[in-house]
Amino acid sequence: MYKLIIFPLFFLLSGVAQASAPLADLFIAPEVDRHDAPGFEIENLAGGNTGLADYKGKLVLLNFWATWCMPCRAEMPGMETIWQKYKDQGLVIAAVSVDEGSRGRIETFSKLLDLSFPILLDPESKVSDLYKVSNMPTSFLIDRNGKIISRIVGTEEWASPEAIQLVEKLLTQ
Repeated sequence: MYKLIIFPLFFLLSGVAQASAPLADLFIAPEVDRHDAPGFEIENLAGGNTGLADYKGKLVLLNFWATWCMPCRAEMPGMETIWQKYKDQGLVIAAVSVDEGSRGRIETFSKLLDLSFPILLDPESKVSDLYKVSNMPTSFLIDRNGKIISRIVGTEEWASPEAIQLVEKLLTQ
């Protein structure tokens, strides 16, 4: 009887530990295997246009999201935290909204979460199609040479010690 209770409990707890480990299964492509990130230029929330080329020489966290996506909403405060901490050291966060609706909804969302990193607008999903994004959120880490380091599907804890350690490591490359 004791084994019938302990084994499922151990199994359940080990699964919880694995599921909560931030960036646990993240694959970082070796430099020689990295491919160019597709270039683009789209409107930004501030009113101008922004392209990937604008971020050359920076470590880019390119995040695809939508206002209706609750997991997207959950990870944005952590993204703001690392943006504030590392923007002067070469990190850029570019959050690409795929919302089809009004720009006002995206502005309200941004203000509600007090986001200050660049928000780009992709209402026709041209950029998300370029990156073959089908799930929200999906993020790409792009190195200083414009090459894709990693693709991350799903919510991440961007302010976690593991994420901070990863960003610091990538900023030194």
